Parts: sequence; structure tokens; C-alpha cells
Amino acid sequence: MTEIQKHIRCRPGDVARYVLLPGDPGRVERIAAQMQDAEEIARNREYVVVNGTTNGVPVTVCSTGIGGPAASIAIEELVKVGAKVFIRVGSAGGRQDDIPIGTPVIMTAAHRGEGTSKVYLPAEFPAVGDLDVTNALVEAARETGEPYRVGIGFTRDAYYVQDRALNELLKSVGVVAAEQEAALLFIVGTVRGVRVGSIVSTDSNIWLPVQPTLAEKEQLFRFGEKKAISIALRAVQLLAARGI
Repeated sequence: MTEIQKHIRCRPGDVARYVLLPGDPGRVERIAAQMQDAEEIARNREYVVVNGTTNGVPVTVCSTGIGGPAASIAIEELVKVGAKVFIRVGSAGGRQDDIPIGTPVIMTAAHRGEGTSKVYLPAEFPAVGDLDVTNALVEAARETGEPYRVGIGFTRDAYYVQDRALNELLKSVGVVAAEQEAALLFIVGTVRGVRVGSIVSTDSNIWLPVQPTLAEKEQLFRFGEKKAISIALRAVQLLAARGI
């Protein structure tokens, strides 16, 4: 038997085929609240692992912390213990002026503005979400009848550094969100031969003409986060029904 993984503290058989990957350990609890039979199976550093079901489909949730290095550890170890299909469920800054805070955004691909993915593949290689997972997320979002966005994201490392010229360029070509993990997860999924998709809720937007207060942003984000979680879980159901 494969020994326990160093960081996520799991062995083969401990996790489901389908895994949701929030960054925030606190979001694991909020995802679990929308699942059935949720049970924590491991907790170490930034990695909190919970198993449960969604409409009878087994699903695991594992937090990844912030940024590509921590996310790479989580997905690598989860693959080693048997996970096959991953959905990042995260937060992001909106990058178009018509994306309100709290909007679910499905990322089809990501500009690789971070460093970790470049250890896996050259910078020229595209970071693209799995088509079946992305389509399931879009279908699940459409079922809600509520607003959502689909498009290319921007994954970056330095949270508190804004490159104005780059932000303006990415806005001009339609990039919809900026965050810190999706590109890395897409690339590792390609390298390891597993499926990866991504949905985020916007928690800010540098292009809004009127900026909400911090309290207003938090409230709007929580509504959007709840929607994104629901969409991700419904996407798992759709994928399972299709044998993916």
C-alpha cells in the first residue's frame, strides 16, 4: 500500500474520484454544508480534507492554501491516491467593468502570470481547462437561471502588486478574472493526465467605477461563493451521470 501522503495525510482509498479544490480552508466547511454525509478525514497545514456525497455521488473537498506552490502539492498528492477529476472552487478579482462582485466565473483557460507552472511546462504551453469539466460547469450554471460569466482568467503570484499596463492589456482582450491557482492546476492536470476545471466567485473588481465598502464586498462575495459551490457540485453530478 502507498504510504500516507506527506502533506494531505491521505492514502489510496481515502479520497473520491471527484475532488473540489478551494483555496481557503474555511471554504471547505461552506462546501461541506451543501453536501450530504460530510466527514473530515484529514487536516494538516493548509490542507483540510472532507469526504461526502452530492446527490449520491462521492466527492472529496481539499483546500490548497494560497498560490501555485501549495496548490501543486495538493493536486499532485491527490492524484497519487486516486483522484481523477478536479474542480477549483475559488475567489477572484473581476477584470471587466461589467462583472459585479459576487459573480460566478467559469475559467476556460488562464494566462500564466505565475511561476510554478513553468517548472512543469514551458511558458508558451497553454493552460486550458478540461473541456468536459468546463462544459459541465457551464451547463450547471445555465440551469440556475442566474448571471454568470465564462472566459479566460489571469493567474498571478504577487497579490499586492498591480501591473497597470498588463491589467489594461488583459482587460482589452476580454480576460474575466484574476486569481492565483487556476493556471497551475490546469497545467498539472495536463501533465498528470487528469481532468481539471475552475469556477470562482468575484470578491473584488479593480475596474468598477464605484467601489463597494469592504463589508459590502464581503456580503456580495458570500452570495456568489454559495452559487459557485452549488454549480460545482451540480457539475460533479453531471459528470458522474456521463461516466466521466
